[in-house]
Amino acid sequence: MKATWNGAVIAESDSTVVVESNHYFPADSVRAEYLRESDATSVCPWKGTASYRTLVVDGKENADAAWFYPAPMDAAAKIKDHYAFWKGVEIAA
Repeated sequence: MKATWNGAVIAESDSTVVVESNHYFPADSVRAEYLRESDATSVCPWKGTASYRTLVVDGKENADAAWFYPAPMDAAAKIKDHYAFWKGVEIAA
């Protein structure tokens, strides 16, 4: 699977984890140079607290377009150290 935005490959992996129709990419498959810190968080009752990253590609920003669970609840342990994307990020095989 490949995650692309603004003409750049953000992540690519043959071993994503699919949860609620979202592909979660292993952290080591995500190109960290496109990620910027964000203070945004959200809470899922069964996954835990998600943290977000803003994508920056060629000077364009996509605020909070990547998320991950740094300490997921037991039911979501398989997505620890994985990122998912939204807000216009294309996910394709």
